[in-house]
Amino acid sequence: MELYSLQVFLTIAAEKSFSRAAEKLLRTQPAVSLALQRLEQELGQKLIDRSGKDLLLTDSGHIVLDYARRFQSLQQEMENSLAELRDNSAGRLAIGANESTALYLLRHIERYRELYPKVKVQIRRSLSSKVPDELLDGILELGVISYDPDDERIKSKVIYTDALAFVVSPRHRLAHRKVVSIAELGHENFIAHNVVSPYRETVVREFQARKIPLHMDVEMPTIETIRKLVQSDQGVAFLPRMCVEQEIEQKTLCEVRIRELHVERKIRLVYPTRRALSHAAQAFLEVVG
Repeated sequence: MELYSLQVFLTIAAEKSFSRAAEKLLRTQPAVSLALQRLEQELGQKLIDRSGKDLLLTDSGHIVLDYARRFQSLQQEMENSLAELRDNSAGRLAIGANESTALYLLRHIERYRELYPKVKVQIRRSLSSKVPDELLDGILELGVISYDPDDERIKSKVIYTDALAFVVSPRHRLAHRKVVSIAELGHENFIAHNVVSPYRETVVREFQARKIPLHMDVEMPTIETIRKLVQSDQGVAFLPRMCVEQEIEQKTLCEVRIRELHVERKIRLVYPTRRALSHAAQAFLEVVG
């Protein structure tokens, strides 16, 4: 059944005239009559009684009129929803990120939600190494990682440059130092993240190159637990600076620069090269700049 035939029937019923319905629909009267006849043939029911002076709906016509109005309403809802998507004001957006990059996203999510409050945003916790595959499999639409995927199927855009920060408790012996050397850290107890990353490997390599012991007797699964242990002076840690900026500003953690070690990491927004992005995803790209 064509929606056009229902629209013709709705117009005839409203105008109670084939000629006025034709004028309103910008069609000829024979074309309008033919559309109604096809609808009646398809339904196997007469919808309009043409025997009298005025056009009257049959019992079947009243039933079809009710459903035709519902179809018209649904069509309008569909068109409105599609219009909202085109205006980036509705839809869904799934973004994959690990713990630290999810924290970075918070500032952008807040801005995005202000601009597009009807978009349902879902941040999915994922290992950085798995994000590219999840993008290609269609599980995610966007991803945020801290390395170059080096895959022609994945487009990568640097959106932030972060650095690893060496942090200690305000009560720690090094808290009031601005700069220290790696040699001074040989007796420290490091609280490590038990997720393998290129930045952990860089730190380990630098300590090994200088033959300085790196004691990682405590390993934790989340940055939040590491942060709390360092704040309570249970050890020291290397953490992404963007994850401890607030604590450093509030002086619940102290950042100390290590003379021989400066490790930067670039935060990248990634998405499939060949798949078209939704309006919601395109809008997010604009928000992060």
